[in-house]
Amino acid sequence: MRQRAEYRPTRAIIDLAAIESNVKNLKTALPCRTAIIAVVKADGYGHGASECARAALRAGASMVSVATPDEALVLREDGIEEPILVMGPAPVSFVPEAIRRRIVLTVPGISWAKETAAFLKGSRETLHVHVKFDTGMGRIGIRDEREAEELAELLASAPSIQVDGAFTHFARADEEDPSKTKQQFSRFLDVLSVFPERPACVHAANSAAAFRFPEYALDAVRFGIGMYGIPPSDVIARRLPFPLKRALRLETEAAYVKRAEEGETISYGSTYAAHEGEWIATLPIGYADGLKRNLREQQVLVRGIRIPIAGAICMDQCMITLPMEIPEGEPVVLIGTQQGEEIKMEEWADRLGTIPYEIAVTIGGRVQRQYIRG
Repeated sequence: MRQRAEYRPTRAIIDLAAIESNVKNLKTALPCRTAIIAVVKADGYGHGASECARAALRAGASMVSVATPDEALVLREDGIEEPILVMGPAPVSFVPEAIRRRIVLTVPGISWAKETAAFLKGSRETLHVHVKFDTGMGRIGIRDEREAEELAELLASAPSIQVDGAFTHFARADEEDPSKTKQQFSRFLDVLSVFPERPACVHAANSAAAFRFPEYALDAVRFGIGMYGIPPSDVIARRLPFPLKRALRLETEAAYVKRAEEGETISYGSTYAAHEGEWIATLPIGYADGLKRNLREQQVLVRGIRIPIAGAICMDQCMITLPMEIPEGEPVVLIGTQQGEEIKMEEWADRLGTIPYEIAVTIGGRVQRQYIRG
């Protein structure tokens, strides 16, 4: 298939070698029997699901996981043959496709299990599942021993449903106080013990727990945000067992450069007035690309120098104020390193009052992704 040409210089450069390095380092840090489930939901946290899945699998991950059935189908259609776990709820209508495509589904609760068992009654085909336990996250899952007993009895009479795994999700593993996480882990083991047979793949640790609580590794850990080189929180960043390599760099070029007149206003609302002789550059990136309007005055890198955004950020463009003249086509880095200076996703997140996860997944789809290795 002929690849579509990209003429816009705004791009996210994804270093697949960084992802491979993070997976290999985690594998070395984990007990030898613990597998890695590479989490590539939300299009690989904005990095590209299929490309990142392949990189993680090359580096030693044994399974990939997503949030929705549609995300799993994209991976299969892109040639990913390894096991795929859908961690979120899937409609029972998806069950035949899951069986056909060898996609593992999550049991989110008793009612879903009943409906699925009835749907598959008399079938000679097998649906593979992981059972979700809600130990304090409050989203989906089996909540107590009574529900666990009911589910175990139901599954025993449903030969077409094969339980391959069981898991829970920690709500506060990235925080300083470990008590909630310890409580959840203990609760998980207690409720899981109700099952007559322990599933082959029991997993609880996300990136934060994999870094901070190696004793919770169990049969597998789910490597999400950390796989892309982003610490789950400042607390975890101070406790990393190995340095993370950041995989994403967001860059563009100066599309237009001018010398402004004194008092010349910039962008919507005329909120910025230029100084005499000030140089202004227009960048082809805006809030439709993930550069939120509230990032006004956020800095970018030009020749390794931090340069502020001037005025309101537009849908497709923004302007920066320069201490010197630069040529059109000059490289500009919005996230990443340039000449020894670095702007991290955390900087954007702090300015917006959010977390780096949200920054990563909201980089717009029209920002071209370019893949490199090293």
